[in-house]
Amino acid sequence: MAALGWLTPRRRPATARSVLAGEAAAEAARKTTLSDDDRSPTTEQDTAAQDTAGKAKPAEEPFPVAGDDRAAAFFDLDNTVMQGAALFHFGRGLYKRKFFQRRELTRFAWQQAWFRLAGVEDPDHMQDARDSALSIVKGHRVSELMSIGEEIYDEYMADRIWPGTRALAQAHLDAGQRVWLVTAAPVETATIIARRLGLTGALGTVAESVDGVYTGRLVGEPLHGPAKAEAVRALAAAEDLDLGRCAAYSDSHNDIPMLSLVGHPYAINPDAKLRKHARALDWRLRDYRTGRKAVKVGIPAAAGVGALAGGTAAAVALHRRRR
Repeated sequence: MAALGWLTPRRRPATARSVLAGEAAAEAARKTTLSDDDRSPTTEQDTAAQDTAGKAKPAEEPFPVAGDDRAAAFFDLDNTVMQGAALFHFGRGLYKRKFFQRRELTRFAWQQAWFRLAGVEDPDHMQDARDSALSIVKGHRVSELMSIGEEIYDEYMADRIWPGTRALAQAHLDAGQRVWLVTAAPVETATIIARRLGLTGALGTVAESVDGVYTGRLVGEPLHGPAKAEAVRALAAAEDLDLGRCAAYSDSHNDIPMLSLVGHPYAINPDAKLRKHARALDWRLRDYRTGRKAVKVGIPAAAGVGALAGGTAAAVALHRRRR
């Protein structure tokens, strides 16, 4: 019966722990904000994405607005910027390095399979995934995980970036705006991804550490749902941003609180509930998961479709074996 809860994810308001998680994420993001010199140079893949964006049909109005230093963009990570869940890819890399046993990898695999099969992010399910990760990193040094994270990005994540979404982020950067990832993934992992993509920084789940060693506890709660909105609100206040001039991008209805904060919300690869909500409020939509849907919005996005289809097939097979 527990699985039925995943099929009907619950919307919940911000709590004190959400606010704490959001404020901690904002503080961590400001500490790790990257200067132009720190950002990685644009890769060949990034250049191709920008070229693709250049061929797209113009938007209804000029956006983003060049030179607006009080505007910024906030991008969800999983299934918005990158195919699949960053935490799962990170788990694969840690397993390869013998951080944990096969049974724990199976647990990660099932969580990722459900994420792809159901297309939802249930808070309880996401919490279970975070607890798994915390138990694995407890006692390890933050610097060790950051170093390994760089390797894992190259091994499992670099080829899973959606070119279309990457081009949208680059458009904001080209306009002189700051761009942050906003994700329930660990802030260290999110910061690595942001730096490798040349973004400003990242808001992510903050794991407690003492003297540079993980304690196995979180600061607040996972940066999910209302906590993401709190993080964006806190960062905007600290950076003197005008949220009405900012943009936010996500695939999940769980991020409606964050999307609703800004003047320019975008639904990217949206789940059914977000698509319905976006259409009702006339939000802009982009879908990079199939060629047919990409033509519909005017931006080619065939990259990664085969990998996504393969992941879905594997998820179905795994689901059947568990029944």
